[in-house]
Amino acid sequence: MYRFFVPPETVQRDPVVLTGQPAHRIGRVLRMAPGDHVLLLDNSGWAYETELTRFDSEQVEGHVVHKTLATGEPRAKITLYQALLKGHGFETVLEKCTEVGVVEFVPLLCERCVVGSLMGVESHRQERWERIIRSAAEQSRRGRLPRLAPVTMWPMACQRAQRTDLSILPWEEAKGTSLRQVLEAPPATETARRARLYSISVLIGPEGGLTPEEVQVAESAGIQVVTLGPRILRAETAGLVVASAILYALGDME
Repeated sequence: MYRFFVPPETVQRDPVVLTGQPAHRIGRVLRMAPGDHVLLLDNSGWAYETELTRFDSEQVEGHVVHKTLATGEPRAKITLYQALLKGHGFETVLEKCTEVGVVEFVPLLCERCVVGSLMGVESHRQERWERIIRSAAEQSRRGRLPRLAPVTMWPMACQRAQRTDLSILPWEEAKGTSLRQVLEAPPATETARRARLYSISVLIGPEGGLTPEEVQVAESAGIQVVTLGPRILRAETAGLVVASAILYALGDME
């Protein structure tokens, strides 16, 4: 069943009226017909199975036939702090990490972010990123849309990240502590120990890597610097690998 995120007020009306992108996709792209069913998600944890009843050029109408709790969200709540990347690299991170289960993205400005990746960080770029997240969430059967924070400077991001149960920084120059060792350590809080519910921050640098000074800022904020092993991952790959490893280790891929 096709899934669409809609504003909460949409599913509170009878009939349900869909306009804009959902209506276009249902009527023009998928060519659905009266009697077909879709799943509408209000981004607050509920899913509404809706029977389509009427189509016109601008909107689609339907009636809710069943309401249930939305599924598809991991227990581990991963916030990915991702440095801005060249070309479409950052958009690839948004798409693939939404699919895997990241619940929040924080775009980062770091010392070695290339100038080209910093251009155009304004409202239309933010809107495009949100569209990418929405499309990936619908395709991957997420129950909620990942949040997208404003672009944040590195020192502020480190201060924000330390508020979670666990905050980690994979770094290519790191020695000793591995991601596996950190994940196998006992949970830091009683809540996490009892329910195995974690809030986890993952910080990923740009193509040129983080400077030693930036790593020092992270360590001073209590963020654990870890190694991912002998292979060096691309900046657009590292976040996906780390998020997948965390969700696997905590049982969210079973």
